Amino acid sequence: MAKKIGVIGAGGWGTALAVLLSENGNEVSLYEHFPEYAAKLRQDRENRTFLPGVKIPEGIAITSSLPEALKGSDIILFAVPSKHLPGVLKLMDERLLRKGAVFVSAIKGIDRTTLNRMSQLIYGRFGKKFEVAVLSGPSHAEEVGRKTPTAVVLAAKNVKTAETLQKLFSGPYFRVYASNDVIGVELGGAVKNVIAIAKGVLDGMGLGDNTTAALMTRGLAEMKRLGRKLGAKPETLNGLSGTGDLIVTCMSRHSRNRSVGERLGKGEKLPAILDSMKMVAEGVTTADSCHRLAKKLGVEMPIVSEMYRILFKGASPSGAVKALMGRKLKREEVQ
Repeated sequence: MAKKIGVIGAGGWGTALAVLLSENGNEVSLYEHFPEYAAKLRQDRENRTFLPGVKIPEGIAITSSLPEALKGSDIILFAVPSKHLPGVLKLMDERLLRKGAVFVSAIKGIDRTTLNRMSQLIYGRFGKKFEVAVLSGPSHAEEVGRKTPTAVVLAAKNVKTAETLQKLFSGPYFRVYASNDVIGVELGGAVKNVIAIAKGVLDGMGLGDNTTAALMTRGLAEMKRLGRKLGAKPETLNGLSGTGDLIVTCMSRHSRNRSVGERLGKGEKLPAILDSMKMVAEGVTTADSCHRLAKKLGVEMPIVSEMYRILFKGASPSGAVKALMGRKLKREEVQ
């Protein structure tokens, strides 16, 4: 059954999801914060800055009015950078929301102020009046926009809600698996970005496949360690939203996080790297929030800690590698 859907955020990911949902027969509005860019999107029917080469169907209403995007929507899909979600939530007028509306977060990050996941921020704003689901997995917007076969996970506490949304999002090139492990799906999508920056650092330093394999395996172990502490299921992090997203973000040419790390590994400074980027690399801020969350919970995450030191304390990549390799020897625990 077709739904009215408001997509909040007209970056590459929001645009790709808006196109997907429109092609699935839904009535879609796409919200872009800046009126000038919204007008350009309406004129070009292409997001030339963030998703070039992908046509935006005429049936998608592009607007810079948040109330217009929200009014009467059955589904509100968030695809803004994590740092912008609190501001967007403050601007939302609950009176415009349809009774029984469902929020879906497609954002991969951890809030730096509260150390909360994105779904927790949404719950904090609207309480228990609306259901909240999360969408995550190995899904570069560039490939989804070009209809490359993709598989992701959609999680909600109520598995029936997840299964309803699963049907809404699934199509010939976009396969969705349902889950009730909101914590695991969100954590995988957030923490893997930090590990991907580390993978880029190794590339920039010219290190080899052995090092990459060690990083990704032990990075996954850190994700699971944090997940267990917060109540996630280990099997979720073994799946698409954990291992799958870790693989694609560490290895893909599309990965902004890996690219940031590569430039760091070659000696560039973080402020200059970020100033040169049009898109957001979520792993930078997540390295800070995840590091502090792990310390708060007493969870050992040495790779995340070293990335925090590189990004925010001026530590050298070579020093971080030395510190990780020189840690106290221990038994491997695989769960």
